[in-house]
Amino acid sequence: MSAISAQDVNKLRQMTGAGMMDCKKALAEAEGDFDKAIEILRKKGQKVSASRSDREAKEGSVFIKVSDDKKEAVLIALNCETDFVGKNEEFQALGKLIVDTAFAGKPATKEALLALAAGGLTLNDKIVELVGKIGEKIEVSEYIHMKGEAIVSYIHAGSKLGVLVSLKGVNGVDVTEAGKDVGMQIAAMNPVAVDEKSVDPSIIEKELEIAKAQILAEGKPENMVDKIAQGKLQKFFKETTLLHQLFVKDNSKTVAQYLDSVTKGLTVVEFKRVTIA
Repeated sequence: MSAISAQDVNKLRQMTGAGMMDCKKALAEAEGDFDKAIEILRKKGQKVSASRSDREAKEGSVFIKVSDDKKEAVLIALNCETDFVGKNEEFQALGKLIVDTAFAGKPATKEALLALAAGGLTLNDKIVELVGKIGEKIEVSEYIHMKGEAIVSYIHAGSKLGVLVSLKGVNGVDVTEAGKDVGMQIAAMNPVAVDEKSVDPSIIEKELEIAKAQILAEGKPENMVDKIAQGKLQKFFKETTLLHQLFVKDNSKTVAQYLDSVTKGLTVVEFKRVTIA
């Protein structure tokens, strides 16, 4: 067959986004058949993806999309192996494509998200395609879909940490600024739950166990252990649950008091904090 022309290589490159040499090799192997060449490039991506599956992907970015009425939002964390790739334009474009597709489709799970189609391929295939091109492991590590009376997002500098906050008791007030303040609080203080009622029972059990061991080690009388342990638990709630924490921008009030000062009854229903690690 005739030699592969630069024009054909460029055409395949435009179709797939793959590198020039990869396109040339794929066309040569496919004897000029574009469909076969595309299939060869996809298989290369799958091979690279399989070979990188046990690698650690601790870099990347968080992507968030919030509806215009602020009642719904999606968040995805897209991981890769190096900061260099995390800042790559194609990696960033893929993250935006995934979050936009998630927002449009509202899938129930991460697996369902990866099965959604975008531009003729599933999102999973899009990821595999970029893995083949870049040569690094790329994966969606988190997918969150949140609905509420008012959803506010916060992305920390560098896009390595993202927060979604669901507020209620808005009373027609624009709570965007308050939501951002609370998002910053969550980013900085990493609370375990909204309040004591929403702390996982296993965490409470563990904290009481630690407190009791400390109290006995201090030589306190056994009949006082439970009472002192409960006091320590209340201190734990104050320090680690969002609404009871001191507000980082004004330590004279708690987060609950700050929100109530914005508009009476304003509070947090739920939050999600996702970090690339």
